[in-house]
Amino acid sequence: MKVNNIVIIGGGTAGWLAANHLAVELRAETDITITVIESPEIGIIGVGEGTVPHIKKSLMKFGISEAELLATCDATFKKGIKFSNWMNPSAANPSNSYYHPFTSPFPGGVDVTARYLSNPQHMNFAEVTEVAALADAMKAPKKVSSAPYEGVVNYAYHFNAVKFGKLLSKNARERLNVKHLSATIVDAKLNEQGEIAYLITKEGEHLHYDFYVDCSGFHSLLLGKLLNVPFVNKSNQLLTDSALAVQLPTDDKVDIAPYTLATAHSAGWIWDIPLTTRRGIGFVYSSAHMSEEAAVENMSRYLQLDVDQFSPRKIPMRMGYREKFWCKNVVALGLAQGFVEPLEATSIFVTDFTAELFARNFCVERESMSIAANYCNKVANYAWERVIDFVQMHYCISDRRDSEFWRINTEETPRSDVLAERFEMWRYHPPKQTDFFSRFDLFNVDNFLFVLYGMKYATKPKNMTDYEQQFFHREIAEVRLREEKLLKELLGHRDWLERFNAAYQLSLG
Repeated sequence: MKVNNIVIIGGGTAGWLAANHLAVELRAETDITITVIESPEIGIIGVGEGTVPHIKKSLMKFGISEAELLATCDATFKKGIKFSNWMNPSAANPSNSYYHPFTSPFPGGVDVTARYLSNPQHMNFAEVTEVAALADAMKAPKKVSSAPYEGVVNYAYHFNAVKFGKLLSKNARERLNVKHLSATIVDAKLNEQGEIAYLITKEGEHLHYDFYVDCSGFHSLLLGKLLNVPFVNKSNQLLTDSALAVQLPTDDKVDIAPYTLATAHSAGWIWDIPLTTRRGIGFVYSSAHMSEEAAVENMSRYLQLDVDQFSPRKIPMRMGYREKFWCKNVVALGLAQGFVEPLEATSIFVTDFTAELFARNFCVERESMSIAANYCNKVANYAWERVIDFVQMHYCISDRRDSEFWRINTEETPRSDVLAERFEMWRYHPPKQTDFFSRFDLFNVDNFLFVLYGMKYATKPKNMTDYEQQFFHREIAEVRLREEKLLKELLGHRDWLERFNAAYQLSLG
């Protein structure tokens, strides 16, 4: 029996990413209809405003132009993340910050980690690339002449999440023939096989489909509530469980940082994401280690505003994921599937990855669907576990002990067997690509190197020959020359965006 009607419950970033991925993969199946049901009564979380470079591949696949993204979503470029206060200040790093850039840590394709390890107190690991200097100088990652989705250094985006959802919606409806229905789904019924038989709207209407994609957010209406798929709780590994989010306008004369700023505090961290006209700021904290009142006061100090001058929205965060994201005739994506704090733009990254995984493995014949479901569940669970490892690493290798939150993170929180084993290996050998034996490690050796050694992880240095030392020195010198050249050639981030937007408006007539 063939699947002919697929419905996606919930729009927003997750729902419309799913719609675009499915529509592209099933384009040849002309008798399949894809419908997105959005409720006019339910808003979206709308704080997932940072991405990783993987999003560019999806946008190109969907046929969305980079120009339209930049012009319609208040988008800015993101070369990586600047971490502040995640360690104790030191003489070598008095500003107490480091970068995790979206570029290779192997200049010229050569692993120069040994050069860094020979003198870690006098070299920041990010110096193996030119991105940190370009970011500090507020430079754009592209030239005016750069091709769409290409730059002189790798990059992702910051954008208005609501507008991004609308862009995905427009593309799915107008280019890929996805149908759109406005309705509020309040319940669903199961058939004798334990599958979803039909949806029930607020008005009592029954809507019948063959396959259901649950993008209902934290409610997880179908996968969690109806099918009772257990939730794998990871709150013992990741202690933060709350966020206060606010958006503030910015002066149009102020530089736009080409990075996300992640600033640690005594019970969590703060995201600071620059768009073209505003900043999105989120105060992430552990409610077991800081009250909401104290969180608001700390946020007030960070914003340099009195408490009565801003009204943050509180977002509860439950860390973990569903034991299965594909069960019977239901797949859950986005918050309905799982959530890990957005320290490395994890939410939209995992959503995009699992939406593509599902779409590429979707079987239109029901008889073979269980095989695809079993495979995809194994992949998704592995990916979730490794993402959780990567996020947890930011906490547990810190040398901060100035609060109970940091002491518990560094001394008591359990770690997965995989992460514990890797930490032991990396005490004697720096990470290498072969340590990440699965292509479903969404964060790989590049990411781990920048964070591990940005936070001064103690790996035993290896002896180097004179030739190696000279060779590595030359490679780093080449980076500095390229850095000096690009600092002169590249436009400032705001300047590039303003010139682009002026040209784009002119092209519209």
